[in-house]
Amino acid sequence: MQQSRVVVVGAGFAGFETVRHLERSLAPQDADITLISPGGYMLYLPLLPHVAAGVISSRSIAVPLYRMLKRTHIVPGGAIGVDLDARVCVVRKITGEVVNVPYDHIVLSPGSVTRTFDIPGLDKYGRGMKNLAEAVALRDHVIAQLELANSSSDESERRARCQFVVVGGGYAGVETAACLEMVTTSALDHFPRLDPSQVRWTVVDVAPRLMPELGENLGRAALEILARRGVDVRLETSVSEVTSDAVTLTSGDVLPCRTLVWTAGVAASPLIATLGAETVRGRLAVGADLAIAGRRDVFALGDAAAVPDLDKGDGAVCPPTAQYAMRQAKIAAHNVVAAIKSKPFKEFMHKDLGLVVDLGGTEAVARPLGRELRGLPAQAITRGYHLMALPSFRARARVGANWTLHAVAGDDFVRLGFLSGRTGSLSDFEHAHSYLSREELAEQTRA
Repeated sequence: MQQSRVVVVGAGFAGFETVRHLERSLAPQDADITLISPGGYMLYLPLLPHVAAGVISSRSIAVPLYRMLKRTHIVPGGAIGVDLDARVCVVRKITGEVVNVPYDHIVLSPGSVTRTFDIPGLDKYGRGMKNLAEAVALRDHVIAQLELANSSSDESERRARCQFVVVGGGYAGVETAACLEMVTTSALDHFPRLDPSQVRWTVVDVAPRLMPELGENLGRAALEILARRGVDVRLETSVSEVTSDAVTLTSGDVLPCRTLVWTAGVAASPLIATLGAETVRGRLAVGADLAIAGRRDVFALGDAAAVPDLDKGDGAVCPPTAQYAMRQAKIAAHNVVAAIKSKPFKEFMHKDLGLVVDLGGTEAVARPLGRELRGLPAQAITRGYHLMALPSFRARARVGANWTLHAVAGDDFVRLGFLSGRTGSLSDFEHAHSYLSREELAEQTRA
């Protein structure tokens, strides 16, 4: 049998796990496996708030591809277009060089980007929480605001630098606000000129309650924990404008503020739009077998794919979470092997195991297998889940050691200053990457 060329786009939960399963299921003579990823690691996204808070180091949640994958060819770059007819994936390497990568079978798991809206000033002054650079930059920025406020004699400047706004009442927003609020509270001991009443965190969301997926009881419990810490939660509210020193809410309130963290949802990678295939709310439409209708060479999963949720039925699609992506990967790998060996496909079906939300310290809310927990028991379940989900012993050991060290020794409040020449905004990290139009894609693949 001729060796098949299998290309996997993206090294997130879905892509990374797909490649690991393919390496186990296919002999070297069966397939040449190529992984396209701009970074040399798989990022464990759920613990990004802990990186931003300085609880764990960035290395701890960056799982190295070159150590974990034994015989996969890794192309360091990002996919900027896919020509389904020519069976070519167009890649811009980290050097800027654009190359064509041909394939016989392709697995699309490019993930998602932060979903933004046409709000004046958001792209310039807003900060995201989708990658390591953003998390590290946010930590540096928050500490810098306290330093600058502590050294300033201008009362209005001090107020603006001590006000932090997080937009998004989902897991990312709530965990980010909860973890970083603990940082600024602890830091006050080191900045004696700051008035503790001026250091304030505000969470803004258009929904009527926090994290509706957790249910009313746990959502209310999370709200009570945040309120007890002094976090101002404003529901059924959004942002209408962002400037360098203020945030205007749709309620009309103007908050003096130099830090806005935008975590109001995600959108499928713009790569999906280059395919010219059917989409569902921006996500690629696939069957329960994770394949595009009528094709046995194109599969998609994770945040970028609208995978039918057979467990819920009624046209529901799977949520874009790590729990689902990791399990979809097993089916995607099986079906790639089935396509190569002309065997029948399997369908993906998974029953939600529950949700966990880490609120820092001993506080958490969780709903494992439908059981509602809060406080220390929920925190034990939450951190135990993360340790099990991390894909290597080294990563588990590092994260566990970081948690222990932080619990014993506390924070050093060190501002690294690696990104002092950049603003760390959404335009810096997420919206500067360009994808090919359909016309540009056709011209590139003909070259």
